[in-house]
Amino acid sequence: MRNLKFALRTLFRTPFVTAVAVLSLALGIGANAAIFSLFDQLLLRPLPVPEPERLVSLGAPGPKPGSQSCNQAGDCDEVFSYPMFKDLERGQTVLTGLAAHRGFGANLSFKGEPLTGEGMFVSGSYFNTLRLSPELGRLLGPSDDETIGANFVAVLSYSFWSARFGGDRSVLGQTITVNGQSMEIVGVAPRDFEGTTLGTRPLVFVPITMRGALSNGFNGFDNRRSYWVYVFGRLKPGVTLAQAKTALNGIYHPIINDVEAAQTGMSDKTMARFRSKDIAVEAGQRGQSSMHREARTPLFLLFGVTGIVLLIACANIANLLLARGANRAMEMGVRLALGAGRRQLMVQLLTESVVLALMGGLAGLLVARWTLHAIAALLPPEATTTLRFELQPSVLAFAALVSVATGIIFGMFPALHSTRSDLIAAIRAGAGQITGARGAARFRAALVTVQIALATALLIGAGLFMKSLINVTRVDLGLKVDNVVTFGISPVRSGYDTTRSHLLFERVEETLAAVPGVSGVTTSMVPLLAGDNWGTDVNVQGFPSGPDVDNNSRFNEVGAGYFSTLGIRLLSGREFTNADRLGTAEVAVVNEAFTKKFNLGQDAVGKFMSTRGPDSMNIEIIGVIQNAKYSEVKQEIPALFYMPWRQDGSVGTMNFYVRTSLPPEQLVRDIPGIMKGVDPGLPVENLKTMPQQIRENVFLDRMISILSASFAVLATLLAAVGLYGVLAYTVAQRTREIGVRMALGADALRVRMMVMRQVGTMILVGLGVGIVGAIGVGRAASSLLYGLKGHDPIVFSAAVLVLVVVALSAGYLPALRASRVHPMQALRYD
Repeated sequence: MRNLKFALRTLFRTPFVTAVAVLSLALGIGANAAIFSLFDQLLLRPLPVPEPERLVSLGAPGPKPGSQSCNQAGDCDEVFSYPMFKDLERGQTVLTGLAAHRGFGANLSFKGEPLTGEGMFVSGSYFNTLRLSPELGRLLGPSDDETIGANFVAVLSYSFWSARFGGDRSVLGQTITVNGQSMEIVGVAPRDFEGTTLGTRPLVFVPITMRGALSNGFNGFDNRRSYWVYVFGRLKPGVTLAQAKTALNGIYHPIINDVEAAQTGMSDKTMARFRSKDIAVEAGQRGQSSMHREARTPLFLLFGVTGIVLLIACANIANLLLARGANRAMEMGVRLALGAGRRQLMVQLLTESVVLALMGGLAGLLVARWTLHAIAALLPPEATTTLRFELQPSVLAFAALVSVATGIIFGMFPALHSTRSDLIAAIRAGAGQITGARGAARFRAALVTVQIALATALLIGAGLFMKSLINVTRVDLGLKVDNVVTFGISPVRSGYDTTRSHLLFERVEETLAAVPGVSGVTTSMVPLLAGDNWGTDVNVQGFPSGPDVDNNSRFNEVGAGYFSTLGIRLLSGREFTNADRLGTAEVAVVNEAFTKKFNLGQDAVGKFMSTRGPDSMNIEIIGVIQNAKYSEVKQEIPALFYMPWRQDGSVGTMNFYVRTSLPPEQLVRDIPGIMKGVDPGLPVENLKTMPQQIRENVFLDRMISILSASFAVLATLLAAVGLYGVLAYTVAQRTREIGVRMALGADALRVRMMVMRQVGTMILVGLGVGIVGAIGVGRAASSLLYGLKGHDPIVFSAAVLVLVVVALSAGYLPALRASRVHPMQALRYD
C-alpha cells in the first residue's frame, strides 16, 4: 500500500506528462480491447451449453450428385442428406447424441401482429444432445420428429419470449403462426441460448420434419441426392475425435458404396472419389457457422494492427520512464546509500509503471466503447443484431491483463536502469557533469526506430486497403442503382398459396408504379448484390454434356422490364414482358459470360437450352445482355441466365426494385405504409436503397480500410510524439555540449544538421525494417485486396513519403531549439 501511495504522488507530481502517458496507453489498450471483443465473440467463445468441449461438428466433403443447399451454418461441404443423417443417428455408438438443424426465414404472427425473422428446424435430438433444460415448459424431443409433417409445435427463444411476450408464462399452449402454419408453443429455450449458428438468432425452433409444411415445395426428406442438413454430435466420455471419425466412417462407407453409389451420371473418376469420401469430424464447441472462417483473417489482421499501436504507445511510455528515471538518479543514489535494497526500489518503480498502465487501461475502456460503436456503424444491420457491442466481462479481464502486462514488461528496463548506478555516479550526474547513460540513450533510440518501422508497416497496410476500397468503389457494376429502392416480401410464409402469391406480386407492382415520382418497378426472385447465389446445371444447344463437363450456370427469375429499369444494356433480342407467363413458350435471357462459356458466339438469340436434361431443350434464348454484377461486387461475373418469374408456378418470395425521381430515402419511409394498404399482415423485409445494399455488400472492405487507416494514423502520430520526446530529451541532456560547440564556432545550421542526422539515421533504419514488414503484411492480406498486389509501389512510395515528412517535422522542432541555445547560458546549465 505504501508503494501504491508513493507511486500516485510521484505520478501526480507531473500531471501533464502523466496525462499524455495515460492517453497514449488508453488509445492502445482501448483499440485492442475493442477488437478482442469481436475476436472473443466470433472465434473464441463456446456455446452456452454444458461441456461444450465434447461437441463435434460433422462434414460431408466430396462429390455430391444432385442438389445442394447451404447457408450461414457452413458451406456445402458440410451438409448431409436427411436419409444419411437418420442412418448415422441409428447406427452410431460413439456419441451420446447426434443432431441435425437447418435455419430458415420465418414470418411469424401472434394474435394478428406480424413479425419477420429467423427460425430453426431442429431434430428431436437437438436439445438433448446439447444437454439443455427449458426456461419454461419443455423443449423438442425425439417424439416431435417421428412423423414427417405431423408435429405442429414450437419452442420460443428466450430473447423473443422476453421481448415480444414480456416473459408471460401463460404463453404455453397458445398458438403462434409460423410461415402460415399454426404451431402450439410448448416451451421456451434457456436464457442466453441463441442456437448453434453464429450469425443467426432464431426466434423459434420447430421440428425438422415440419420443413415441408413451412417451406413451399420442399420434398427432400427421402431424397439421398438432396443435401441440406447440418449435423453435430456429443462425444461419449473417453472417446476422441479420431475414434469418433473412425467409427462414424464405419457406418458411412457401406451406405455410400452399397446404397448411394448406384446413382448414375458420374464418370469413373468422380465415382472413385465418391466411393472413397470420408466424414469430417471437427471440434464443435463454437457451433457451426461460416462466420468462424470468414472472420478469421480480418480479425487476426485487425488484432495485429491494434497490437502494433499498443507497442508504439508502450515504447513511448518506456522512453518516458527512462527519462524520468534519469532525472531521479540522485534520488535513487541517495536511497541506495541510505540502505534501500535494489529490489525494493525496482518494486517501487514497477508499481509506478503498473499504476500508470492501469490508469491507461481504465481510460482505454472508454476508447474501447467508442471504437465498438464506430465498428457497429460500419457493419450491416444483420451483423449488429448478431454481435454485442458492449464491454463484456471477458473484455474487462482482457483490458486488465494487458494493462498489468504492459506496466511490468515496459517498466522493467527503466526500473533496472534507474537502480543500476552507484551513489558517486549519481551525485556526479546531479552536479552537472557530462555523464555516460549511453546504454539508455541507445535503448531510447532503438525504441523510436522500432516505432518508425511499425508505423511504416501500418501506413503501407492501410494504404493497400484504402486503394483496394477505392478500386471496389470504381467497379463497373453493369447497372444503374442510383435512386433505386429495394425490399422483399414472402407471402408464402404468411399462408399464401402460389396462385395468390402471383396475384399479390402483380398487385404490388401496380400499386408501386402508381406512386408519384416512381418511373419504374421490377422484381427478382434472387436479391441483387445481396450475397445469394442460385445455380443449376443447364444443357445448351450445340454445347457438349456428360460426366465431368462443367455446365453449371447461375440463374435468376425476374419481372418484366427488369433490365431497362436497372439500366442493364440489352445487346440483342428483347427482354421479358408481362405476356411471358404460365402457358406460353418458356424463354430466357443470358449474359455475355453465358454466351462465352457455352460457345454461343454472336448467334445466341434463337438457340435453345434446358434445365431438365439434354433431351428437353424447351427454353428459347430471346435476348443477350451485357455482363452485370449478380451476387457480390468483388465477384467475377459468372455465366448467368434469367427467366420470367411469371412462368414459374412455385415462386413464393419476391424482391422489388423501385426507381424514383424523388429522394430515395423518402420512398423508403413511405413503402411500409404503402404495403400496409396492400396487406397489413405482410411484413416488409430488407427495405433499403440499392446504394446502401452495395455498401453492405462490401462492408468488410470498408470496415478494414477505415479501421486500419485510423489505427495507422494514430500509430504515426504516436511514433512522431515518441521521436519528438526522445530528441527533445537528448537536446536537453546535451545542452552544455551544444553550448561548447557554438562557443567554439559552430553555427546554428551545423547544430541543426547534427540533430537531424540522428533523425535521419533512425528514419532510414526504421523505414528499411518497416518496408520488409509491410511486404509480409501485403502477402498475408492479399486475399482481402481487390485490384492490386500486396507490394503496390505507389502505395509504398506514398506511405514512405508521409512518414518521412511527419518524422522530419517531429525532429525539426528539437533541432531548431538546439540551434537557438546561447553559449553562455549553456555553459551555466546544470
